[in-house]
Amino acid sequence: MAAPRGPARVRLGRLTKRPDFLAAASGRRFHTERMTVQGRLRGDDALGLRFGLTVTRRVGHATERNRIKRRLRAAMQAAAAGHAGTNVDVVVIGRRDILTADYRGLIDDLRRALAVVTKPKAPRPKDHPHGSPADPPLTDGERRGTSHA
Repeated sequence: MAAPRGPARVRLGRLTKRPDFLAAASGRRFHTERMTVQGRLRGDDALGLRFGLTVTRRVGHATERNRIKRRLRAAMQAAAAGHAGTNVDVVVIGRRDILTADYRGLIDDLRRALAVVTKPKAPRPKDHPHGSPADPPLTDGERRGTSHA
């Protein structure tokens, strides 16, 4: 029996249905010049990390888009080892720069992206509707912003 090559592969789920992609788009985002990563934490369904890939026709011909997706699949396998148990859906939107990018750079980008999109959102304060601290009240005649005098 031959010895296994490389590190042990982590089994990742795949997103295949449009509603899953749309739901992930409502979560956190991470942008680089090579890709945009969207992620949304799921409930207690114990499916682990699931990912989907999107490469639009604007990126190039079918062979180029397929090469981008193959590179992203391989990089995701390497980058997702620490997040495989996290219940999160991740969508990676690939760009043309992935074709010429260093493979280690792709893995680093995906690791940073997974750290951002798998972080839970902070709860919003109940007393303020938008979650930002309340502005101090204005005095009589005072205006917000800069004055152009």
